[in-house]
Amino acid sequence: MRCSNCGHEIPKGALYCKKCGQELRIVPDYNPLDDMLTAQIKVSINDKNEKPKRTTGRISDTSARRTPTPDEREARRRQAERRRELKRKKRRRLLFGMAAFLIAIVGLCILLYQTSYAGIVKKGNKALLSSEYANAQEYFEKAIDKKPEQPEAYVGLSHVYIAKGNLNNAETVFLDAIEQYSDNTAIYKACIQFYLDTNQALEIPQLLSKATDKVKNSLSDYIIDRPEYSLDAGKVYDDVQQLTLTSSEETIYYTTDGTDPTFNSLKYTEPIQLDEGETIVKAIAVNKKGIPGLYESKTYVIELPIEDAPAISPSTGQYDEPMKIEIKVPDGYTAYYTMDGSTPTTASKKYTGPIDMPENDTLFKAILVNASGRSSGVTTRNYILDINEDEE
Repeated sequence: MRCSNCGHEIPKGALYCKKCGQELRIVPDYNPLDDMLTAQIKVSINDKNEKPKRTTGRISDTSARRTPTPDEREARRRQAERRRELKRKKRRRLLFGMAAFLIAIVGLCILLYQTSYAGIVKKGNKALLSSEYANAQEYFEKAIDKKPEQPEAYVGLSHVYIAKGNLNNAETVFLDAIEQYSDNTAIYKACIQFYLDTNQALEIPQLLSKATDKVKNSLSDYIIDRPEYSLDAGKVYDDVQQLTLTSSEETIYYTTDGTDPTFNSLKYTEPIQLDEGETIVKAIAVNKKGIPGLYESKTYVIELPIEDAPAISPSTGQYDEPMKIEIKVPDGYTAYYTMDGSTPTTASKKYTGPIDMPENDTLFKAILVNASGRSSGVTTRNYILDINEDEE
């Protein structure tokens, strides 16, 4: 510690300066200027440590509020313009980059679509519309190789064959695919549509009759029930009959000559008259969409009662004068006869009226045949005509 008067070094514990005799002050005199100085120093230190604050454009210090010179304003304008130009360039680069990216994505998508199943099928359809059948066939076959269980390529390939007038090959396209993918409902549907488009609806029931249960359940709307018959076919009827056909579908077509029914066959509107003999009735039901079912076939036999044998006059005997032989022919019958002892048939001589009895010994036989060709029993007469010329 030093003396405040002379600056002499004062030993520790001394109360007076040994050099000048000045009394030492333990507590220094208070000076407010010292406090102000200390506060200013602290403020300066804090300002240096803090980050500079962004100004709002207003100058707080009065001494800094001065009008900028024209050069300064021009420099500031150019600096702002450069900043705006840099931002514009940055935005353009960003937009160009995004555009290039989008173009690349679109190009990739187009490329992927062109080589996809749908893209190849589209190329095939376009070639088909342009009648470029060879190219169309190549595209469709390529699509089938890519996705063999999808129906679109089969449809396109069948259209190629249809355009070339080859329905058999068009049908084979579907049948081969169905044979390979027997549970594929979509291919079955495409084949059904092919039959409808080519007026071959009668092939649909045959196609579905061989399908798996899974396909039949999925395509139940295309399976039409057979018509129902009002008469049993396991018995022989002894009188003419009327056969009634019923179905829940729109239309019934039928035949009575044993041929398979088609859309050109008789349309059922009233009961069918069954006459004597054998009649084969086949019928199909067709729904509102024109899809038929399998035909039902039944055979009916009607045998009307027949005469046992024809009545012939005169009776067996010996005659000495010319006689007429007569056969009684009922309605609906035709008589046939022989005079040589053989059994008559429909190939024998047909009876049309009274017959002159031959001279000498004659064995006369006759039968009746009804409209259905059934023959009666045989009636036999033995005639001897001996005319005595001397008595004449």
